[in-house]
Amino acid sequence: MSKPFFAEVIGTFILVFFGCGAAVFMGDEIGMLGISFAFGLAIVAAAYSVGNISGAHLNPAVSLGVLLAGKMESSAFVTYVIAQIIGAIVAAFALLMIANGQPSYDIAVTGLGQNLYGPGTAGEYGLTSALLFEGIATFLFVTVILGATQANAPAMMAGLAIGLTLAAIHMVGIIITGVSVNPARSIGPAIFAGGQALSDLWVFIVAPLVGGALAGVIFKMGLTSAEDA
Repeated sequence: MSKPFFAEVIGTFILVFFGCGAAVFMGDEIGMLGISFAFGLAIVAAAYSVGNISGAHLNPAVSLGVLLAGKMESSAFVTYVIAQIIGAIVAAFALLMIANGQPSYDIAVTGLGQNLYGPGTAGEYGLTSALLFEGIATFLFVTVILGATQANAPAMMAGLAIGLTLAAIHMVGIIITGVSVNPARSIGPAIFAGGQALSDLWVFIVAPLVGGALAGVIFKMGLTSAEDA
């Protein structure tokens, strides 16, 4: 097992365990703002722990953006995506095992931090809103990542900038979709939650990948890159 592969597994585990765990165990106490910061702080933790090994993508949409920006080989992209999905699934399983230790826990009621939209969800936003939010938010997120990690950017600040951006995205969008901007983060909980989470999953795969791809292409064109300036 290569070091970058293992780093992406661990990093994505950190993201899902902290972020979704905050929603599952502490959602009523810390609310949407607290969950937003949990996801953001998880990115910071992962970035400064495994970032020097793999770049801490933790997200297939990020890896796709990096690939299309010309900063990653296609073989590495496949390896990263597999690692990210594994990390998310293992983290979701760990959360489920912990949650099952509470007699009153019911995954159908409390959930597992899965992404949803439509009737019965917090904001009851429709499909168009979900697609637009996830696509736009992922585009902005990957644009920040590519900009914060380019050669002439202050390297020590990248993890903080990226983490705060993810927290801000959650502050805007938790009520819309629960915020994915990351297919792996959505796949992990959906596998165990089933039902609507699985039927809606395509939205949280397609929209983030489109947003990440667009960010990568625009960076490659030089419109958001300062590297040749």
